[in-house]
This record gives sequence, structure tokens and C-alpha cells, in this order.
Amino acid sequence: MKDKIHPKYRDSKVVCACGKVWETRATVKEIKVGICASCHPFYTGSQKLVDTAGRVDKFRRRYGMKNN
Repeated sequence: MKDKIHPKYRDSKVVCACGKVWETRATVKEIKVGICASCHPFYTGSQKLVDTAGRVDKFRRRYGMKNN
């Protein structure tokens, strides 16, 4: 391998939107993620709907679906 062309591989902190923080190794100091295994619906069994600008309600009104 060539010298002085590879980035530094160092300890890094990963921060999830849910607040969970863990340590890993990467080329950047901090990594911010939107979802992790602690808050992902597939692993937790709970469903979260993120409604941006009323899109879910608009869809339900348009297609006559009932709200749960």
C-alpha cells in the first residue's frame, strides 16, 4: 500500500436520533444515524408513522380508509 494516501482510522461515536450512542471505529469522528436496531420497527415490533405535511391523512381521505 502507498504511504500517506489513506485516511486515519480512529475511534468514532455513533449517535442515533432516538438518543442511543455507541462506539466504533471509522474514518470520521462522529456518525449521526436516523434509525438504529433499538428503535427500528422491524426489531422492536412497533410501528411508527412519520407523517410529513399530512400525507398519511390525505391518502386515507382519498381512498376512504378508516383511521386506526
